[in-house]
Amino acid sequence: MSTAARRTDHRVSPVFLAIVAVMAVTGWAVWTGKLAANIGLAVFLFVVSGWIVSLCLHEYAHARTALHSGDLSVRAKGYLTLDPFKYTHALLSIVLPVIFVIMGGIGLPGGAVYIERGQIHGRWRHSLISAAGPLTNALFAAIVTAPFWLGALDGVPEPFRYALAFLALLQVSATILNFLPVPGLDGYGVIEPWLSLKARRQMEPFVPFGLLAVFALLWIPDVNRVFFDAVDAILRALGVSDWDTYWGERLFRFWEDGPSLPSIEGF
Repeated sequence: MSTAARRTDHRVSPVFLAIVAVMAVTGWAVWTGKLAANIGLAVFLFVVSGWIVSLCLHEYAHARTALHSGDLSVRAKGYLTLDPFKYTHALLSIVLPVIFVIMGGIGLPGGAVYIERGQIHGRWRHSLISAAGPLTNALFAAIVTAPFWLGALDGVPEPFRYALAFLALLQVSATILNFLPVPGLDGYGVIEPWLSLKARRQMEPFVPFGLLAVFALLWIPDVNRVFFDAVDAILRALGVSDWDTYWGERLFRFWEDGPSLPSIEGF
């Protein structure tokens, strides 16, 4: 492959840059209050664009790790350009996760990029490829919560603070869900290389249904409560309160009741 072709394979997609631009502009609008009359819409666009950016980075991490592990095919497939339309399962990787966020405020993971596993040798490499995606979500969560755990919230407008909190909730929930050892999710991909051939063959028919099964389980009240208790505990450890995530979600779901921000004087 020529040097020019390699540069093209690694060039960041204009589609991804456009999504980043939407995140930046709507983040600025939330921060400055320029769309005060439609603050919920601004928060919604900021969180959704930020969520899509994290999904692109998630899939990129899989592909980049696979490239360094021996699968050179990810270049030609366009995975290194961060273009969401290049993913093998664009519906699973981008569309469904966004719908799940809108429906239930759940950071449900998407489908992984297609990796030619036959080109990769060593169980540790296979496990690392699967782990790279959710580890990216964990890093994203650490970044967006940095103002909270660094105690640097002075001067941060409330709407922006709440929007960051809700985006962090999505990242933490995605990290936890991705690491579940369920066929079809990255957590299973981490342990799969260490299973016997017989066990892998027995699990194979369930791979297409793992994601939907997890989503269905989360609609069971007791399961949902246990899951979000774990998410809230991690967020509190990062300095994000239940108050922050509550108002972040209220603003995000602006179409329901158009909430106005509360006064927190003396809270």
